[in-house]
Amino acid sequence: MNILGISAFYHDAAAALVQDGRLVAAAQEERFTRVKHDERLPRNAIAYCLEAGGVAPGGIDAVVYYDKPLTTFVRILRTYFRAGLGGIRTFHQAIPLWTRQKLWIPYLIERGLGELGYRMPRDLWFTEHHESHAASAFYPSPFERAAVLTFDGVGEWATSSIAAGEGNRLTMLEQMRFPHSLGLLYSAFTYHCGFRVNSGEYKLMGLAPYGEPRYVERILDRLVDLHDDGSFHLDMRYFGFLGGPRMTNRRFDALFDGPARRPESRITRRETDLARSIQVVTEEIVLRMARHAAEVTGMRDACLAGGVALNCVANGRLLREGPFERIWVQPAAGDAGGAVGAALYGWHQVLHQPRAAGAEADGMAGAYLGPAFPDDEIEAYLRHHGYPYERIDDRTAWAERIAAHVASGEVVGLFTGRMEFGPRALGHRSIIGDPRSPTMQSVMNLKIKYRESFRPFAPAVLAEHAAEWFDLDAESPYMLLVAPVREERCTPANGRGGRPTGDGEDLLAWVNEVRSAIPAVTHVDRSARVQTVSADRSPDFHAVLRAFHRRTGCPVLINTSFNVRGEPIVCTPVDAYRCFMRTEIDRLVLGSCILDKRAQPAWHDDGAWRHELTLD
Repeated sequence: MNILGISAFYHDAAAALVQDGRLVAAAQEERFTRVKHDERLPRNAIAYCLEAGGVAPGGIDAVVYYDKPLTTFVRILRTYFRAGLGGIRTFHQAIPLWTRQKLWIPYLIERGLGELGYRMPRDLWFTEHHESHAASAFYPSPFERAAVLTFDGVGEWATSSIAAGEGNRLTMLEQMRFPHSLGLLYSAFTYHCGFRVNSGEYKLMGLAPYGEPRYVERILDRLVDLHDDGSFHLDMRYFGFLGGPRMTNRRFDALFDGPARRPESRITRRETDLARSIQVVTEEIVLRMARHAAEVTGMRDACLAGGVALNCVANGRLLREGPFERIWVQPAAGDAGGAVGAALYGWHQVLHQPRAAGAEADGMAGAYLGPAFPDDEIEAYLRHHGYPYERIDDRTAWAERIAAHVASGEVVGLFTGRMEFGPRALGHRSIIGDPRSPTMQSVMNLKIKYRESFRPFAPAVLAEHAAEWFDLDAESPYMLLVAPVREERCTPANGRGGRPTGDGEDLLAWVNEVRSAIPAVTHVDRSARVQTVSADRSPDFHAVLRAFHRRTGCPVLINTSFNVRGEPIVCTPVDAYRCFMRTEIDRLVLGSCILDKRAQPAWHDDGAWRHELTLD
């Protein structure tokens, strides 16, 4: 039986295919269209999933949409009525989009499937937004029973939820309702610090360790009325998102010492302190909500989803200090993952089909759910364009060659196997480098990723050696947990004795301090966003790590997504080669083929794409 899950028309449109209860394919539309956060009906992602599953034109048994648009529309109308005259401009911008598109989702899906040559099935089901998040968290997890926590900006009305998962059933227990939202609160500070909402939250989290939590008391006294169970009320007098285009207003500006930072302007101490303060508040809310969920459900394990579940610093603290023995976070925790949750919800919750769970189960298949490209196809592409390469079919020799390049200080673009689903590159569409280099973080940020130099890189580590390098006693295959670098791997502070007191250059100098034996992946607070790599989930990436370990004694590599700022992660060999030639990546690995930048023909590019880099 083929169940197609779809998320679209809000943020990060995606499709997922479940066949007889097994998730066989999932992809985000942005990877195909090259439009970051593409929210249109995911025709390309749908076509890929159905082709990957071998689904015949009449073979779709049900489609499940991850949201209830009519309920959301009612919420939007009521919000604009509440905003009064202040919401007129955005009302006139939003309503035509709804009347032309979002209220006609069944028709748009049917038309889209027809254009792809597929028949619309009889069954079209709609989940609530947070039901799809909860399903995406619980059903692929290894737990037979678990508390399920979701938190994001807003769905129909819910902004956070607590559910209980047991066997094949999900029971929604409690919800917080709009406008009181942890996701919107965090996004308000993202906006105020000069980053883009719905994509700059990662930057805010990365900036937080540079600051002091001097605004925490102000946030909790004036902005957030926080209760013991993790629920809270926002003082909406400080926010502008109810009826206007701005997340914050002049009252918010006055409360936090000035207007929002202009995008791309210099980051000051105020922004670092704001980032640290809202991060502290976010962690406190998550911990309180988790304790309450443990009491309500009586469960010892927890599953997380929703955009806030991508806050891996909060996840790491929850694992260390929270009430649960184990946690599992959906790797595509944002709206894209709603497609997975919707399809699984249809199979288990609507059709009452059984679910297999166990300690070794991984319903997300390592998140390697996207397209793969065979070596012969890659080689034909390279030959056609006259791009010089060397093909190495022996996987041991292949891994040794890549490890040697990295150990010599080169940066390598790694393109192998099935593309990852979700925002993290996990070794199949990655840029890798030597974490022992004290300059590699700045080099990769400024010359390859074209992004702010303060942003940290993540370490990928052999799972069997992770505990020797990080204070982490759990697997972290999806790069969703932050853990301290082990004390014996760290170096003494360089006489600074604390955070810099100035702005600008002081911050940049602090970024480049050597803090550990793996400085390129050690953040300023001596933590790291860890990916543990096992041979069963990703044999090729594991082989490269193992070869690097044999060569250097270090089982860790820098792993960052294969893209530049403002661009989606690469999907095809064409995308990978283009990114390779536009940046200062030294080597490109396309399956079994290895390319040397110096041997490639001249790349003709007008550079027009660079002006888009400021957009994300």
